[in-house]
Amino acid sequence: MSVFTRSRAGKVFGGFAVVGASALVLAGCAGGGGDEGSSDEPMEPSESIELTIGTALPQTGNLAFLGPPEEAGVAYATAQINEVSEETGLTLDVVYGDSGDTDNKAYETEIPRLLGEDVSAVIGAASSGVSLQFIDQLVGAGVIQFSPANTSAAFTTYEDDGLYFRTAPSDVLQGDVLGNLIAEDGNQTLGMIVLNDSYGTGLAEFTTEAFEAAGGEVVAAPTYNTGDTNFDAQISEVLAADPDAIALITFDEVNTILPSLFGQFPADKLYFVDGNLKNFGDEFPEGSLTGAKGTLPGLSIDTLGQFTGELDTFLEEEGSEPLSEYSYAAESYDATILLALASLAAGSNDPAEIASKLIEVSGGSGDGTTCTSYAECADIIVGGGVADYDGVSGAITFDEVGDPTDGSIGIYEFGDDNNYVAYAG
Repeated sequence: MSVFTRSRAGKVFGGFAVVGASALVLAGCAGGGGDEGSSDEPMEPSESIELTIGTALPQTGNLAFLGPPEEAGVAYATAQINEVSEETGLTLDVVYGDSGDTDNKAYETEIPRLLGEDVSAVIGAASSGVSLQFIDQLVGAGVIQFSPANTSAAFTTYEDDGLYFRTAPSDVLQGDVLGNLIAEDGNQTLGMIVLNDSYGTGLAEFTTEAFEAAGGEVVAAPTYNTGDTNFDAQISEVLAADPDAIALITFDEVNTILPSLFGQFPADKLYFVDGNLKNFGDEFPEGSLTGAKGTLPGLSIDTLGQFTGELDTFLEEEGSEPLSEYSYAAESYDATILLALASLAAGSNDPAEIASKLIEVSGGSGDGTTCTSYAECADIIVGGGVADYDGVSGAITFDEVGDPTDGSIGIYEFGDDNNYVAYAG
């Protein structure tokens, strides 16, 4: 594993980059402090707290492949939280809902339904563009929105009354890594096909900045809209520019785009992003994607092996379908744990009081005791101390606007089976 900060982002080494979000500076912390607790103290039940949260994750739409791992992460965390409810006094109930996408607009009925269940928080959406469709509705209702996968930089400055949080780093970071990866691979010109929403255009902008800073030139970057089914014009424009590499900044529309590129453009010059990086397997002929690369926020899938193994075991015991993708499962798990810990620290299920403790339990207040599981952190809180949760997706540590102050970007490469593995470099 290699490490670099944003000030040294001119190079990408190996298949894993830990990026310090130096642009996101702690200017102040919400939530109160407290004395550090000790997990050696016996747990005493706190006042009973019944916490209800909802999910607005993609069961349908152009990110539906992310729904199963994200919901699985929530379910696994919920089971662990409720396993120690007698000791902590907090029980968690989850109401699952569909975010859909900006074409089918499932959120238009699902968000009111979730609010009708008196939820304190909603985990979702996965898509930044979808989250922007209902963030004002949640903020207006005084409910927390906590996304495991939103990466648009728009949320960093969004007026959210302190009610928006995310466990995924901003695309300022992913764009840095992707742009420099493409340049490090020896490409001097780049074409992009870009989803025309806050996620796609934002990630394209940051990728362009990094690629051009490394001496490259973006020669074509046509966009398309959610719901489009024909991409001939965009593909023709990019191919006509004769780029050395093509970055596909899309969601599941990539399934329609790729067949038109096969045979016309070398697979090992294609680059994917978190919105479309998945194991395609036999969806395409063997070897169609050999050598293609992609980026995905979060720790390497190799690093997450223990967590994904435990998640698989949990799903099997629950009689649920096994996962074929794990993207953002860890971030969804951590979001659920953090919400429960903040509720426990606040001694309340009131959204505003939970929000006031989220920075603290993530370690943002700087005076907590590090812990790595819900039970361990809850022990500290119930014992009168301040917990600093380091999650399975990383240390997290929120700044004053609910962004994680650092983040990890995994780099992956497709093999002959059209599935991806950590890039060896």
